[in-house]
Amino acid sequence: MGLLATLLTTFVLTFCLGSLAVRALKSQLFTRRGGSSSSAGIPISYKTLYFEQKIDHFGFLEDGTFKQRYLIADKHWQQPGGPIFFYTGNEGDITWFCNNTGFMWEIAEEFGAMLVFAEHRYYGESLPFGADSYSDNKHLNYLTSEQALADFAVLVQNLKSTFPGAQNSPVIAVGGSYGGMLAAWFRMKYPHIVVGALASSAPIWQFPGMVPCGDFYKIVTQDFAKSGSDCDKNIRMSWKAIENVSSTASGLQWLSEEFGLCAPLKSKSDIAGFKNWLQETWVNLAMVDYPYEANFLQPLPPWPIQAVCKYLSFSGSVPDYHLLHGVSQATKVYYNYTGSSPCLNTSQTATGSLGFLGWFYQACTEMVMPMCTDGIQDMFEPEEWNFQAFSDGCNARFGARPRADWAGTVYGGKDIAAHSNIIFSNGGLDPWSAGGVNHNITDSLISILIPDGAHHLDLRYTNDHDPPSVRAARALEVNYFHKWIKHAKKIHRASVFKLH
Repeated sequence: MGLLATLLTTFVLTFCLGSLAVRALKSQLFTRRGGSSSSAGIPISYKTLYFEQKIDHFGFLEDGTFKQRYLIADKHWQQPGGPIFFYTGNEGDITWFCNNTGFMWEIAEEFGAMLVFAEHRYYGESLPFGADSYSDNKHLNYLTSEQALADFAVLVQNLKSTFPGAQNSPVIAVGGSYGGMLAAWFRMKYPHIVVGALASSAPIWQFPGMVPCGDFYKIVTQDFAKSGSDCDKNIRMSWKAIENVSSTASGLQWLSEEFGLCAPLKSKSDIAGFKNWLQETWVNLAMVDYPYEANFLQPLPPWPIQAVCKYLSFSGSVPDYHLLHGVSQATKVYYNYTGSSPCLNTSQTATGSLGFLGWFYQACTEMVMPMCTDGIQDMFEPEEWNFQAFSDGCNARFGARPRADWAGTVYGGKDIAAHSNIIFSNGGLDPWSAGGVNHNITDSLISILIPDGAHHLDLRYTNDHDPPSVRAARALEVNYFHKWIKHAKKIHRASVFKLH
């Protein structure tokens, strides 16, 4: 999800948004793959190619084009007619997703499949207006999910018409997080181009009026509650402790030194940013609570929340300074597990491969995902969802106001039963599952739940420490892939027979 190297909290705060609106924007960024590029020892080799795409697929005034980057791995492809597994790139550098979507690499040989990883417009190298792509809202106007899906559709059609042996290849879309949303929507909008889709950790219902705005943070809290005695309670208490300690100059200095911050805390606004940084840290830990060492957003130990909660399992009343010492030790599990960080940078919480500014624009236009906290059912400070403040901040930053209900209009909201051949997989530890499809809608709109899974664990490489639930999920996904491919080839044979 890379456009900028860091995720700048201080920059976001200039949006003039309410703090939770900021967190909602920031949280939407941290939704992707990680880990070493070949954790299972599988060598990765691909060709980097570029395709001339229209800047605007839906109008006729802007007739320019740009080069969309895509990656192809055809080592195991059985031609003619072998399947194509098509990764619907999300908000970031496509090479990152390619290197970290191990599931596709591991099943390519079994299916005799070609792998294609398509970069999302405005991210990585696929910039419609080059260096001017982010210069103003006129240049950003073509950054929409609809345009990206059209890019994917045109690219697939071109591949099938120009790649020898691919004309009759069934295509399955695969994606995680926003990429998973795109995979599902690709199948919905272009069913003649993709025969099925695996939408992993895809919060297609995290939109106004579809799910309660507080469910996301409830799941984060539940993850901490079950990972250590009173862990969530002590985090809930830490916000007041921060206020108490930071009320004096000496307290600010102590916090800065205790947490080893690169930039010392000097003011009340610094404390607001500091709290925001901590909240993002807890959210990110919930997303990447994997059962083995991983390097998704940061290098982390196995079950990192358990490691964090060892420092936060106090019982009874705890002095503020003692509690915040525990919090500082917990944050260092996330930010300095390797021991190589000289200080903690509160302007950075995740990998620079994510496209910071582009996703903010998308969240400020059509990807409006309400979030709120109450401080009771979750471990955070109470904050209502304030759409007007969110909209005002977006307008101040981009000169654009969000269309709160557009995603429901264009993609159907919860009324998707007319579609088919989509797997929605969600991890029980993943807060984004709150906005996902967690029940079967029809016999071909399938929900796979992974109780011990964090964010799109099923798309990651196989690991000896994988819980049985994710192994079962992958096996089921493979079975559906076989079913869809077999059916697509049967339909093709039938159509050929009729022609003759």
